[in-house]
Amino acid sequence: MTFYRRLGDLPRQRHTALRGPDGRLRYEELMGEEGFSSDSSLLYHSGVPSAIVDAVAWDPGDLSTRANHPLRPLHLQPHRLFDDRADEGAAGKGDPDAVTGRRLLLGNADVRISYVVGTAASPLYRNGVGDECVFVESGTGTVETVFGSLAYRSGDYVVIPRATTHRWVPSERSRLYVIESNSHIVPPKRYLSRFGQLLEHAPYCERDLHGPEELVLAEGTEVDVLIKHRGDAPGGIAGSRVTYATHPFDVVGWDGCLYPFTFNVEDYMPITGKVHQPPPVHQVFEGDNFVICNFLPRKVDYHEGAIPVPYYHSNVDSDEVMFYVAGDYEARKGSGIGVGSISLHPGGHPHGPQPSAIEASIGREFFDEVAVMVDTFRPLEVGVAGQEVDDGVYAWAWAGGRRAVRS
Repeated sequence: MTFYRRLGDLPRQRHTALRGPDGRLRYEELMGEEGFSSDSSLLYHSGVPSAIVDAVAWDPGDLSTRANHPLRPLHLQPHRLFDDRADEGAAGKGDPDAVTGRRLLLGNADVRISYVVGTAASPLYRNGVGDECVFVESGTGTVETVFGSLAYRSGDYVVIPRATTHRWVPSERSRLYVIESNSHIVPPKRYLSRFGQLLEHAPYCERDLHGPEELVLAEGTEVDVLIKHRGDAPGGIAGSRVTYATHPFDVVGWDGCLYPFTFNVEDYMPITGKVHQPPPVHQVFEGDNFVICNFLPRKVDYHEGAIPVPYYHSNVDSDEVMFYVAGDYEARKGSGIGVGSISLHPGGHPHGPQPSAIEASIGREFFDEVAVMVDTFRPLEVGVAGQEVDDGVYAWAWAGGRRAVRS
């Protein structure tokens, strides 16, 4: 983000000495994107941020995928991965956390989509491959980072820049929809001025983005951090457990335009029209070869003959993933889709509403629905967890559930 923030102790000018009360020098770290050519922040550490004393391999889980072949739409039910755990309360021994408990549903060379129900505090973690955008389906808690703490709640997007050391600390059982990029995740360019300010036609503005408000200071030696990075494991992703000489949460101050933040869907202002508006009006973020959109409660088309649900459309250049969060998504009524469902409509397959939903939507004035959409411009493959929770019948929903019997 090019929205400048500062927190904690800083020297008057950059790249000049900052000393603590005991006279010891603080160690300045530049965290920047695209070399020295894009957004950055300066962080001031009590310890040496590059001092490590050990490094071993860490298994980030099964990230293998299988092609969606033969080509068909999919209905995934990710709640099934975790709902055998009856306890919705406080964390207990062996409970999953928001990092090591992730299960891969879909992925390609640009983005991976996972699901997790985090109850326990996670280990310290850093994604060295790309930014993460985590949608909080439900739950509250805190993400502690080197930039400070971020409170999260249901409906939040938590956007964490690449290489940010952090950990998830749920206050309650938190259902998280994890979008991991191999690039940076940013607002759409058309929302931004040439200097980076969100423009008047954008459906949100800077005051809706909430960065860290308080530093997280911790002491310790020989502190482990799990790092996801490029490698030769399935999906091109590997993991390492790196031990730092001092605790990474030793930042006494920082400033700049690169930092984690939250944005809640309640603050998104849907764009509506006289007839049905195409998905780009619902866009919230984008990365290389994918976009993130959200469909929210809104007034719908006001032309007297308007059909509010989408028209049938062919995904010529993209795969479409919809995560149905709340309400009753109008276009999927009668298909088996419900709250907690994920649908994949792959490129090469024309898709759209259930036939009965078209007539039923005419004359409607308001849609009460919450869904998060990811459109990718390379085909998505199905992870092991996605294969486990595929309902196996969604593809035939437009034909009334009938599948041809072949001899």
